[in-house]
Amino acid sequence: MKRQKIGIMGGTFDPIHVGHLILGESALGQFGLDEVWFMPSGNPPHKRDREGRATLGERIEMVRLAICDNPHFSLSLAEAREDGYTYTRETLERLTEEHPDTDYYFIMGADSLFSFPNWKDPERIAALANIVAAARYHVSDEKMDAMAAQLEEQYHARIYKLSVPNMDISSQMLREWIAQGRSVRYYLPENVLCYIQEKGLYRQEGAGQWNR
Repeated sequence: MKRQKIGIMGGTFDPIHVGHLILGESALGQFGLDEVWFMPSGNPPHKRDREGRATLGERIEMVRLAICDNPHFSLSLAEAREDGYTYTRETLERLTEEHPDTDYYFIMGADSLFSFPNWKDPERIAALANIVAAARYHVSDEKMDAMAAQLEEQYHARIYKLSVPNMDISSQMLREWIAQGRSVRYYLPENVLCYIQEKGLYRQEGAGQWNR
C-alpha cells in the first residue's frame, strides 16, 4: 500500500491568517502531500497571561472556518490541550505509532529552523519527520542553507526548503491592528474575519467603530 505523506502545521493560530494557508498550500503542491494537518496548540504553562487573546476553543473554530473549503486541509486536535504544552517529539511519536504507514513533513518558518537546537529532543524529531522550512524576508538563502546543513550534520535531519512568496504577516501584527481598529481585510479569510467581529476578539475597550 502506498505510504501517506502528511504535512503538519502547528501553532497557536491566534488568529490563523492567509500566510498560514498559503504556506500549507505551497507545501502540499511542492512535496506532493496527501493532506496538511493544521494543529492548534493548547495554552502552555509558560504563557498563562493571555489577556486579550482568543481561547483555545475560539482558535480551533477559526482554524476550522479557515480550512473548511479545502479538501486537502484537516484540523487536528493532537496538541489542543487546555492543561499545558505538548512537545513536538511526543506528538510525532504518538502519530507514528497510530499511523506507521505515514511519512510526516513538519512545516516551519525560518525562525523555528534557527531555534530548532533548543527544542526538546531535536534529534528524535528529526528521526520522526522531514523538516520543511519556509524562508522569511529577513533571512537570506545563504543563512538558511548554512543552518540546514548544520542541522543535517548534527541531527541527521532531512531538511527541505519551501518555496513560498514572502509575506510579512504575523498573528501578533493582526491582533495589534484589530485592537487599534485598523482594517485587516484580505489578511484573514472572510469567514474568520466575520467570526472575530461577532465575538469581539482582540478589541480594546473604547477602540471605536470596527474597521474591516
